[in-house]
Amino acid sequence: MSSNEVDRTSRKSYPDTPSGVIRLPANFKAAKAAARYFDPTSREAQAESITVRIRWFGLGVGCLYVNLVQRETGRPELNGMLILGAVYALLDTFASWKGRVLLSEYRIGISVMEALFIGLLCNFDHGVSSPFRFYYFLSLLVCAIRHTPRLTFATFGLHSISYIVLGLYAAPHQESDIVTVILTLVFLGWAAWAFIALTGLLRSAGQKLVILNEELQSNQQLLERRIAVRTKELQESQAMLVQQEKQAAFGLLAAGIAHEVGNPLASISSIIQMLNRKNTDEHVKERLDLVDGQLTRIQRTLRELTGFSRPTNQQQSTVDVHAAINDALNIAKYYKRWKGKTIISTFASDMPHIRTVYDQLVQVMLNLILNALDATNEGAAMEIITKYIPESAATPARIGITVRDEGHGISNETQEQIFQPYYTTKDHGTGLGLFVCRQLTRHALGGEISLVKSTSQGTEFLVTLPAMTDASSEDRSHSAIVHSSESIVHG
Repeated sequence: MSSNEVDRTSRKSYPDTPSGVIRLPANFKAAKAAARYFDPTSREAQAESITVRIRWFGLGVGCLYVNLVQRETGRPELNGMLILGAVYALLDTFASWKGRVLLSEYRIGISVMEALFIGLLCNFDHGVSSPFRFYYFLSLLVCAIRHTPRLTFATFGLHSISYIVLGLYAAPHQESDIVTVILTLVFLGWAAWAFIALTGLLRSAGQKLVILNEELQSNQQLLERRIAVRTKELQESQAMLVQQEKQAAFGLLAAGIAHEVGNPLASISSIIQMLNRKNTDEHVKERLDLVDGQLTRIQRTLRELTGFSRPTNQQQSTVDVHAAINDALNIAKYYKRWKGKTIISTFASDMPHIRTVYDQLVQVMLNLILNALDATNEGAAMEIITKYIPESAATPARIGITVRDEGHGISNETQEQIFQPYYTTKDHGTGLGLFVCRQLTRHALGGEISLVKSTSQGTEFLVTLPAMTDASSEDRSHSAIVHSSESIVHG
C-alpha cells in the first residue's frame, strides 16, 4: 500500500476539505460545546452574578420597607433578620468573585434556610399579608437560575410548607387572610412553573448559541487555513511564472545575440579559411589558424548559450545523468564566479540511464552549481558525487546526486525557509533558485531534493531521482563525455 493510500485510509472517517485540511464532524464539536456549557459548577458560577444582584436588591428593598414605613413593633427583630441575610449575601458575593458557589454541596439546605428566613420575616411583620412574602418569589427565581428544575420544585414545596405553617401559626382572624394564603400559594406555584420554563428556554438558547459559536470559530479557522493554503499555492505559481518569463526573455535575448553575432562570425571564419588556403607563409598561416580557432570557440559558446535558453522539452526520455551534470557544468563555466574554483566530479561507474526530463534535470543541477559557486570563495572546491542507491524493502531504487561546497554555510534560522519562494540571503538573489529546484525535482522529475547539512565549513544538498529504466536504456539519447568511477577536476 502506498503512502497516499495509507493517508486516505487513515482519514476516511472524517470529511476532507478542498484544501486537504481535516475538519472534525459538527456533532462532535457540538457535544463538546454542550458538555462544557452544561457543566453544573461552571453554569452555577456564571449565574452567581445574577443571583447575587437579586439578593442585594431584595435586602435593599426590605431595609427601606422596615425602616421607612411607620410601625409599632417588630422593627429590631426585622433589622436583625435582614442583617443576618446581608451577612449571608456578603459571603455569597465573595464566593462569586472567586468563581465558586457558596455551599454548593448543600443546595437543598440553602432552600430550607431561605424558607425559614422568609417565614420569620413575615411572622415579625404582618403575618401572611406581609410584603416579605414576595421574597418567596425571589427565592424561587434565584433557585431556577442556579439549580435544576427538580430542586426548584422542591424549593417551591418547602416555601409552600413554610407559608402554610405561617398561616396556621398566625391564626388569621379575617377571611381576607385565608384568601391571601390561597392566592399566594397559587401564584407561587404558577411562578415556579414559569421560572422553570423561562430558565429552561434561556439554557436551550444558550446551548444553541455556544454550539453556533463553536461552529463559527471552527469555520473561521478552516477559512483561514484555506486562505493560507491558497495564498501559498498562488505564491508558488507566481514564482514559477516569473522564472519562466525570465527564462523566456533570456532565450529571446540569447537568440537575438546569436543571430546578430553568428552571421558576421560565419563570414569572418569563411574569409580566414580562404586566406589560409591561399597563403603560403607558415608564420601567417599559423596566426590565421589561431584566429580561426578562437572564432570556433566563440561559435561554440553561442551554441551552448542558445541551447540552454531554448524552450524546455517536457517529454521524458532516456537520460544519462552524468551527461546532464556535464552540460550544466559547461554552462556554469561562463559564470563570473567560476574563476579560481576547483570542481571535482566523482561519478559512479554502475550508473544506469533513467527515464526523466533531460532539460529540467539540467536546470536543477545548474541552479545548485551556481548556488555553490556563489557560496564559495576563490580557491575553494565544489564536489559533485553520483551514486546508485539499490532497492530496499521500504523504497525503490534511486539515483543520488550530491552537490557539496566549501562555502560559508546556511544559518540554522534560515535553513527551514530556503525552499520558500522569494526567500534569499544573497544581495543580488531573487529567492527562486532553490524553490524552482524543489518544484522541478518533485513535479517534473518525480524525485526529491533536501538539505543534508550546512555548517561554517560548507553545505551539502542531495537530489534523489527514481531509477526508472526501460529496454532501450542502454541507448544514450544525450551524448556527453563522462569518465565513470574517476574524479574529474575542472580548474
